[in-house]
Amino acid sequence: MTGATPADATHDHAHHRHDHPHHGDDCDCGHDHGPAKPFDRSALISARGLTLLRGDRLILDHVDVDIRPREIVTLIGPNGSGKTSLVRALLGVQDLNGGEISRVENLKVGYVPQRFDIDRALPMTVARFLALGHKAPRAALSAVLAEVGAGRCMDQQLSELSGGELQRVLLARALVADPELLVLDEPVRGVDYTGEADLYALIGNLRDKRGIGVLLVSHDLHVVMAQSDRVLCLNRHICCSGVPETVAQHPEYMRLFGPETARSFGVYRHHHDHAHGLDGRELPGDHGHDHGAPL
Repeated sequence: MTGATPADATHDHAHHRHDHPHHGDDCDCGHDHGPAKPFDRSALISARGLTLLRGDRLILDHVDVDIRPREIVTLIGPNGSGKTSLVRALLGVQDLNGGEISRVENLKVGYVPQRFDIDRALPMTVARFLALGHKAPRAALSAVLAEVGAGRCMDQQLSELSGGELQRVLLARALVADPELLVLDEPVRGVDYTGEADLYALIGNLRDKRGIGVLLVSHDLHVVMAQSDRVLCLNRHICCSGVPETVAQHPEYMRLFGPETARSFGVYRHHHDHAHGLDGRELPGDHGHDHGAPL
């Protein structure tokens, strides 16, 4: 997928005209949007004021999002909160009523969809599936399968894969084109709890090894939040955002998911070679740190 202009150059924004009030205008949605923030020039994707209406229903309400290199951003929210619509907008496949999006020029995005239904009557090996739309040699396909822990699946039929194996193959396919941004929509669908933790750990390792940005959409709050650098809680608007520990104690998070969920939030130990401020932004210098132990 392509973008607008380089992050270190003047941004060419995609403009959407609309009659919904802009930032700073009077608005009856009940939220104080304040003045529009400038685009984040360090981000792979920077979005401001994204607004989407379907009839009289407000789907997205002045949403701001930044996704930076080497950062795992997790998007959480209840069903119907606008998560899928926001992801589609960021990918450029959802028309908007308002807002602007700036992307790095020629931004390469790898995408793992929420649903991938296999026609079990259709014979297709994993190797053939990975090669669709790509000119990568078999050795390169084998290497990316090994990278995600699915090296032995190369010649298996897609229809024979377990839920965990299929998710790893889908992740491998998203990585074949060497993306700068990985977008994962509910990537642990059909995977058991132990497999979920392993898959999220793998995503963290891929970020560290490849230096990619990751946008992760999930309902699996505990493990996924602990693997995240920054969390966005969406309910048509951004209710709260920041590092996982902060978001888990935010009143809006507790209101949406319940106080028991917030109290039972466990911070799983993982190590980074950098540190983050309270807003989730990476801090300069060598700040290797752990995020505590499970509760």
